[in-house]
Amino acid sequence: MSNISIFTDGAAKGNPGPGGYGIVMRFGNHTKEFSAGFRHTTNNRMELLAVIVALQNLKTDKFRVDVYSDSKYVIDSITKGWVFNWQKTSFKGKKNADLWNEFLLVQQKFNINWHWVKGHNGHPENERCDTLAVVAAENSPENIDVNYENSQS
Repeated sequence: MSNISIFTDGAAKGNPGPGGYGIVMRFGNHTKEFSAGFRHTTNNRMELLAVIVALQNLKTDKFRVDVYSDSKYVIDSITKGWVFNWQKTSFKGKKNADLWNEFLLVQQKFNINWHWVKGHNGHPENERCDTLAVVAAENSPENIDVNYENSQS
C-alpha cells in the first residue's frame, strides 16, 4: 500500500514579521506544491499552519500519511504528546492555541507518522519547502494572520 508524503516548512522575516509557509505533497508519481504569505506572523505559526493546510488539502484518508518537518516545535509537541496535554488545560498560557485547536481537528481522521528532518541540510524536499516559504514571506504578502495580529494589539 502506498503512502502520502508531506513536507512542510515555515518562515518569518524578523520573527515576528512577514511570514510564509511552503508545502510539497507526494503520492506515487504525483507532486503538488502550496505556499502562502502573511503580512505579520511568526515562524512557529507558519510551521504549524503548513501542516494544517497540507492535511486540509488531502483528498482521502485511506492511506498512511508521513509528515516531514524541520520544526522541533511542531514535531516534539505532537510526538511527545505535549499538545494533547495542552488541550486538557484549554491551552492555558500556551501560544498558538487557535492553530493547535485547528490542527487537533484536522489530524483526527488520518493515520500520520511524524518525522523530523534537519533543516538547511540538503534534504531536497525540505529545501524546496524553505524556498517556497521564504519567497511567500518576501513577496509583500497581503494575507492576514488575524488571530496573531489581534493578539498583538
